Amino acid sequence: MEGNVVLQNSIMMVIIILVINIVYVSFFTIRMILTLKGQRYLAAFISTIEVVIYVIGLGLVLDNLNQIQNLVAYAVGYGIGVIVGMKIEEKLALGYITVNVITDQVNRDLPKLIREKGYGVTTWAAQGLEGERQSMQILTPRKYELKLYHTIKELDPRAFIIAYEPKTIHGGFWVKAVKKGKLNQ
Repeated sequence: MEGNVVLQNSIMMVIIILVINIVYVSFFTIRMILTLKGQRYLAAFISTIEVVIYVIGLGLVLDNLNQIQNLVAYAVGYGIGVIVGMKIEEKLALGYITVNVITDQVNRDLPKLIREKGYGVTTWAAQGLEGERQSMQILTPRKYELKLYHTIKELDPRAFIIAYEPKTIHGGFWVKAVKKGKLNQ
């Protein structure tokens, strides 16, 4: 009976350490992303919660260093926490994405079709290895990024697409519309 209680306590300790570290690393990941996005006050608030969770989890492991399963649970929880944090960040989709598109569909009005979906498009003529091209630069909130890729691929399956995150955005008619939530998705 006594061995059963020890085993149950041991299993419960592993589960607690695992969960604590998953939560801690998820908070860590979100805080880092918020910091990179310039959300300093929210990042500071989350870091306060993060450090409390960290100290509790590390304390449990250090108090029981003679039990290797606790250290394993800590390490596995850390790895799972990275994945969970990344999934949460994907769902939050903070910020904007700039998508550069190069197409050989010079005679079609692809910018107009993309603008009708609510995206801001700047376009110019370009020259590629095999002739004339149309180049487009499109800005969108990250939450619409996958929809934009789908739209582009529907309009031109052979389009060349490069995406990156802009650090600073200022001016333009489109930014005001996005902030008011007027993107036609």
